[in-house]
Amino acid sequence: MSNSELRRANSFMAAFARRAAARTVDVPGGFAAYDDAFAHSRADNQVVIDAAVDGAVHAESLTAIADEALGHLPHRLISVLDDTVATACAEPLSRAGYTHSTYLVMLHTGPVPAAGPAQEVDLDALRVPLARRWRGFLPEADDEVVRQLVERREARRRGAEIVRFIGARTQEGEVASWADLYADPATGTAQIENLITSEAHLRRGYADAVLATALRQAADSACGTRFLLADAADWPHQWYERRGFTVIGRSHCFERG
Repeated sequence: MSNSELRRANSFMAAFARRAAARTVDVPGGFAAYDDAFAHSRADNQVVIDAAVDGAVHAESLTAIADEALGHLPHRLISVLDDTVATACAEPLSRAGYTHSTYLVMLHTGPVPAAGPAQEVDLDALRVPLARRWRGFLPEADDEVVRQLVERREARRRGAEIVRFIGARTQEGEVASWADLYADPATGTAQIENLITSEAHLRRGYADAVLATALRQAADSACGTRFLLADAADWPHQWYERRGFTVIGRSHCFERG
């Protein structure tokens, strides 16, 4: 079961990246996704390798593929969805100066909770808390970089049939925690992405409210496969495990610049 669910999750992520992009160009083993309006956003200007082990991608050639596809940009980002391909590529990319991050693909296998006290919000409600959080993550970033990282969220609406921003508010009305919900009822697949809580509102249950609401809305949209990505080197994956998520695979990112 987990293998089929992992294939479904990987297919969803690849399809989402294609649909969300302003334009794409096929490359060996995958595609390059671009959005010139958000040139500072690596996730919107990257190479996605979604081929399984079939000879389409050779580890030693991936650097050249990325250089050709992203040569007009100061950064390189390569997302490799297949774990075996990523393992083969890790050493050559490391020699070429890339850093390697591993993400756990986590499937929700617990009972679907009742919706929490969170609701769909629009980008206007997220701009201030999201910009504040990005400035905390990237203290050296200038205003234009932060602006693009905030505004790029609207482009996500192209990525799936259902794209919602779920937020939990304080009593004063501020959005304290938020996440994206991407859902495709036709394939029964949903992804929860970018669950973030403002520093001032940590450990007050807001993230639980957002996650519960996102899971309930995904289930109500006929999505039996509900998954997310969690950094393998950070603590949140343990938090997700306590909330009914199970690791079924790994996804990888290689970055330079």
